[in-house]
Amino acid sequence: MKVKVISIPVLDQEKALQFYTEKLGFVKKIDVPLGGGTRWLTVVSQEEQDGPEILLEPAPNHFEPAKVYQQALFEAGIPWTQFNVDDTQKEYERLVNLGVEFSIQPTEMGTVKVAVFNDNCGNNIQIVQML
Repeated sequence: MKVKVISIPVLDQEKALQFYTEKLGFVKKIDVPLGGGTRWLTVVSQEEQDGPEILLEPAPNHFEPAKVYQQALFEAGIPWTQFNVDDTQKEYERLVNLGVEFSIQPTEMGTVKVAVFNDNCGNNIQIVQML
């Protein structure tokens, strides 16, 4: 088995696309209209364009339990997912300069250094550096 696509629920696909590409530096991979104003919309890491895709999933707008779960995680401060980075402090500073809001600044926790930011699409996302 291989991981090909992971899903991140977003409240607004266009806003998510802008955030994930313009702020985080991902690259749009697939954008196919599905009707009803939704799209099969994926982004990939600029460094690994043949790697796993992130589906910017509009589920919270169409499936109430997904919206409730997303909101509960966000309010509890729990990240939806994590992205690995080479240097948490450097990435934190880059993103803060782009206006990204962090709920947890770079913090060492054992063998990792983590920080958590708001993706402005309903999710907390954690960045992790392996120490």
